[in-house]
Amino acid sequence: MKIAILSRNAKLYSTTSLKEAGERAGHEVDVIDYLKCHMNIASMRPSIFLGDRELKGYDAIIPRIGASRTFFGTAVVRQFEIMGVYSVNESVAISRSRDKLRSLQLLARKGIGLPVTTFAHDTRATGHMIKLCGGAPIVVKLLEGTQGVGVVLAETAKAAESVIEAFRGLDANILAQEFIKEAGGADIRCLVVGGKVIASMKRQGKEGDFRSNLHRGGHAEVVRITPEERSTAVRAAKIMGLSLAGVDLLRSNHGPVVMEVNSSPGLEGIETATNKDVAGEIIKFIEKSAGKVSSRTRGKG
Repeated sequence: MKIAILSRNAKLYSTTSLKEAGERAGHEVDVIDYLKCHMNIASMRPSIFLGDRELKGYDAIIPRIGASRTFFGTAVVRQFEIMGVYSVNESVAISRSRDKLRSLQLLARKGIGLPVTTFAHDTRATGHMIKLCGGAPIVVKLLEGTQGVGVVLAETAKAAESVIEAFRGLDANILAQEFIKEAGGADIRCLVVGGKVIASMKRQGKEGDFRSNLHRGGHAEVVRITPEERSTAVRAAKIMGLSLAGVDLLRSNHGPVVMEVNSSPGLEGIETATNKDVAGEIIKFIEKSAGKVSSRTRGKG
């Protein structure tokens, strides 16, 4: 097979791991900087170019689209889809997962456990938002934030009001969420591939930080998940339409709650913590799936 990894940086751990796994399995694997691509939008012969070289002959693509480049990145993925190339995650599913509000609404509609979450435009609703979340402390999140950036724990109602009003004063869209104290600053990342959890790890935030992101100094260890946690992760990925997803869960007093469903999960932390060849499992899934007509989202915008 000929596989393209759409990534800005060929030296990133996840990109390198996927490329090496593909080559070990006997495939031709190219890393393509999607921001350097341009497209010919034509009904008869749609095409993609990197410089003056036409990108053709690919059987599958693995999108590694950065959060800040979602619009153009998904346009490139969509163009490959139009050309009949299999994508591990489809463009619509990537866009859906990147919209935090939309993804939470879709998960809630299907009965997935979530922290109590509120959203408003008018700052006069701030008091009621805090009340709906069960009172302070609450977590305030920028909708556009990633890797723990733009996430604030407001310890008191007064602090929550100040943070919300400050963000809204910058015309930023925010969510306010119930703080799951019993999670103890830890979450569980479940790596879902093809409807199965193939690896899971517990991420613990550094002392004094409620955020568990490894990029912010947290550490990871292998964890045994419960059947309910496994089912929740698989269902969440399916609702998003993602074949490859990192589903982040918190252990609350009322069961697992989903914090986020990531369409481009990093592989370094989970491969290191679990000692599993996650990239190899992704390649095996592509081998089974490429060429099959199984899209649930393609063509739906």
